[in-house]
Amino acid sequence: MAATGGTGPVSGRQTGRPTLEEVAARAGVGRGTVSRVINGSPRVSERAKEAVDRAIAELGYVPNRAARALAGSRTDAVALVVPEAEARLFAEPYFLDIIRGVSVELGEADKQLLLTLIRTEQERQRFEQYLAAQRVDGVLLVSVHRDDPLPDLVRGLGLPAVLNGRRSEHEPVAYVDSDNVGAGRSAVEHLAGRGRRRIATITGPLDMDAARGRLAGYRRGLAAAGLPYDELLTAVGDFTEEGGRRAMVELLDRCPDLDAVFAASDVMAAGARAALRARGLDVPGVIALVGVDDSPVARHLDPPLTSVRQPIEEMGRTMARVLLQQIAGEGGERSRLVLPTELVVRESS
Repeated sequence: MAATGGTGPVSGRQTGRPTLEEVAARAGVGRGTVSRVINGSPRVSERAKEAVDRAIAELGYVPNRAARALAGSRTDAVALVVPEAEARLFAEPYFLDIIRGVSVELGEADKQLLLTLIRTEQERQRFEQYLAAQRVDGVLLVSVHRDDPLPDLVRGLGLPAVLNGRRSEHEPVAYVDSDNVGAGRSAVEHLAGRGRRRIATITGPLDMDAARGRLAGYRRGLAAAGLPYDELLTAVGDFTEEGGRRAMVELLDRCPDLDAVFAASDVMAAGARAALRARGLDVPGVIALVGVDDSPVARHLDPPLTSVRQPIEEMGRTMARVLLQQIAGEGGERSRLVLPTELVVRESS
């Protein structure tokens, strides 16, 4: 597995080069059909092939990936992009499990995994240049935020792409996600079923769909339990331990009568647990606590943490499978896969 931090300014979005989507629109077919024609797949009707060939000629589209494949020079490399610093990448089990799942699936397909961290605008521009040079066959993106332009840039270059999660409910790029709304609802319904009535939540950053989904699930769980939503019981975190600690302090100062907390990740729940311990508040005696991920953090916390399990490694494997299908011209461009979650009850609640 190789690693890079990106590579100089690029004009990927200003090249004016026709895109795969424009070819598809001109030909009156789907993007996947264009990809199959370019890659010489037999799974295309003669009529569709003629329409695509005509659209390519009219637009002057240059199928770089197809040229490489015909020349036997496909890179057999896939970039996994994580827009985080090394400290967070290697401290949070979520990222490691995603990488493990992706790595296993790509290894079985004899593809090289290029792990790319993007921490600055300069690194993002260098990576754009790297992509424009067609040095990878496809891109996997993790931890995307609502205003992240990279997924659209990748699509504009005609490269296959799959996201871990989505930027919004109108996401045009293929993605694999877990049931974030269900995660929040099951956590709150569990706490309410244990008699908790002042249930707070620590969200992730709200420019991420996963955080918004878990907050929506929290509100649905309250409604299902007949409990009112109180904005004072919501604090925004950032999926880090320190963010969870700060949010917990904020909630305790604002609502000292709260009796339960749903943290949108196990790592934030660990931070919340530290803040509760510093105040001398027993878990679960005084305040019950639930997280998300069912990571090693949950199992090793004192007391062990009730957590909503995401199939994280399976999400990584599924992302890689969908991307490999796209690279092979077998569809997958419009895949919208949401994997189920499961509440794992332990002593913290």
